[in-house]
Amino acid sequence: MKKSKSALQGWLLVSPLLIGCLLFYAIPFVLVMQYSLSTGSGSALYFVGFINYQDVASNGMFTLAFGNTMRFLAAALPLIMVLAYAIALLMQKQANKHKLLKSVFLFPYIMPVVGAVILVELLFAESGVLPALTNALGLPLTDWLGGPAAFGVVLLLYLWKNTGYSVILLLAGLVTIPEEQYSAADLDGASGWQKFYYITTPQMWYSVFFALIFSLINAFKCFREIFLIGGTHPNENIYMLQHFLNNSFENLNYAKLSVASVLLLIVVLAVFAVFYGFVRKKEAFRG
Repeated sequence: MKKSKSALQGWLLVSPLLIGCLLFYAIPFVLVMQYSLSTGSGSALYFVGFINYQDVASNGMFTLAFGNTMRFLAAALPLIMVLAYAIALLMQKQANKHKLLKSVFLFPYIMPVVGAVILVELLFAESGVLPALTNALGLPLTDWLGGPAAFGVVLLLYLWKNTGYSVILLLAGLVTIPEEQYSAADLDGASGWQKFYYITTPQMWYSVFFALIFSLINAFKCFREIFLIGGTHPNENIYMLQHFLNNSFENLNYAKLSVASVLLLIVVLAVFAVFYGFVRKKEAFRG
C-alpha cells in the first residue's frame, strides 16, 4: 500500500513535465513524421512514402546547407573541446582560487545574441575595425561577412561564445579527481604526460561527453547569430540546415520542412550515438 501510494505521488509530481513533453514534443514529432511522408495540407493529406525524402536529397540548397552544417560541426567540435580542455587543465590545481575568472568565462555565453552580432559587425563589417586596419596597412581588403571568410568568422564567434561554458563543465569533472592519486604518482616518479594519460583521462570520459553534447547543441544554436549576420540568404559558405528549415517554413512548404527536420534529428542522434558508444567503450575498458 505504501509503495503504491509513493508511486502515485511520484507520478503526480512528474505529471506536469510528462504532459508538457507530450504536448510540445511527442505530438508535434508525430505530426512532423506524418507531413514528411505525405503531400497536401490540413485534412487533405495523401501518403506518398519516401518521395519527399528523395526530392529533398536531390535539392541543391539542401545539399549545400547539409554540407556546410557538417563542415561546421567537424571544425567546431574538435576545436572547442581541445581549447576548453587545455584551459581547464591549466586551471585544475587552482580552481578554487579563480572563482571570478570562472564567472568571466560565462560572460560571452550569457551575452544576448544581438550584442554578440553587434560586436562581430563592429569588428568585421565593411566599416569595421579590421577592414579599416587592413586598409591602413595597405593589405588586400577581405569581405569578412559576405565572402568565404564568413565561415571562419562564424566559427570564431562560436568558439568565443561557448568555450568558457565548456571550460566550466570540464573543470567540474577535473576537481572531482582525488589529489591523492596525483601525489602517489609523483612519488612513483610519473611525468606530467603519464599523470594526464593514466589518471586524468580515464576519469574524464563522461565529463568530456557531457561537454561535447552541450557543444553540439550550442553549435546548432549558432544559427541565431548567422541569421542576424547574413539574413535568410547569407553567403553560401554559411548557409546552414537551419536556413533551409527557416526558408521552407516561410514558403509554407511543410513537407520539405518536415523532411529536413527529420534528417536533422537523425544527424543529431547519430552524432550522439557515436560519442556515447565511444565513451561507454572506454569506461567498460577501464572497468
